[in-house]
Amino acid sequence: MRLKNFNVSFGEQVFKAMSDVSRIRVLNLLMRNKELCIADLELVLDFTQTKTSRHLIYLKNTGLVTFRKQDQWAFYYIKDEMLDFLQQMFGYLEKDQLLQKDQEVYQTLFSNRELAINRLQQRHFTGL
Repeated sequence: MRLKNFNVSFGEQVFKAMSDVSRIRVLNLLMRNKELCIADLELVLDFTQTKTSRHLIYLKNTGLVTFRKQDQWAFYYIKDEMLDFLQQMFGYLEKDQLLQKDQEVYQTLFSNRELAINRLQQRHFTGL
């Protein structure tokens, strides 16, 4: 599904959401890695649970992200209709050093099996 209607009111909400560095960092990680839970974002970004939750709720209320529940975790991801728009926006930020560092931290934690998504995938494959 693609974004079909972008009016001034919705644009204002989206651009307000994009006016905070923390939310840009969260969105960037979600764009690059499809979905993450609050605990994973906390680890990667070195945020508190409260700060992470507050920004995710803001992004959810704006209509940029949504979530799915699995076991005790809620995994957040970019809404399908917002993907094209955000991919264009983040295309301009792909060389940003802070965003690149966030992705490097994610890759390190993922490869060390310290992220919830990795633990769930391993449990699924091993049948635990």
